[in-house]
Amino acid sequence: MVTEPSSRRPLRADAERNRAAIIEAATEVLAEQGSAVDVREIAQRSGVGMGTLYRHFPTKDDLLGTVLDREFTAWAGAARQAADTTDDPRDALEGFYEHALATQAYHRAVVEAYGDTWSGPAPDCTRLLYPVLDDLRARAQDAGVLRADVTTGDLALLLATLSHTVQLVAGSTGVWRRQLRIALDGLGVLDGPPLPTS
Repeated sequence: MVTEPSSRRPLRADAERNRAAIIEAATEVLAEQGSAVDVREIAQRSGVGMGTLYRHFPTKDDLLGTVLDREFTAWAGAARQAADTTDDPRDALEGFYEHALATQAYHRAVVEAYGDTWSGPAPDCTRLLYPVLDDLRARAQDAGVLRADVTTGDLALLLATLSHTVQLVAGSTGVWRRQLRIALDGLGVLDGPPLPTS
């Protein structure tokens, strides 16, 4: 009876290591191949059996949700930090996009989830990134460097579009940065006709 807690501890540590290995492997595979990947490849790369994988993540959606939540959380935090490094609202907005596109746009499953619907990003991404984008939009509009009729939804959809552009041009930094600059310059036009409504 005295030895029972200590006999459980290694199993608990093994279980935690297995879970961490599965998440790390899933992050790599999902980044490379997107959400259509076969979970058997994730199990193989993590060094665990399918039974172990399913004990931790009963469905593929459970595993995908765990990975995406972790990625979106890191992305949102780092993106806000990058945007907060400048007092210039235009630089802050551009810095946000630069950081986001230079990091998470290479993660295929993140881009798929972010652009999951035509109207905007998936719910997890909405919860994490919309407050950042909303703050950047308000700062830029208050400073007069962003069209008054641009919405946070516009900025979110632009991020989804540019994320696909990064993958389309196989990561060619000069190409997607050019597209980003064109888009942001277009959003800064203050004397053009009103944007069409949906």
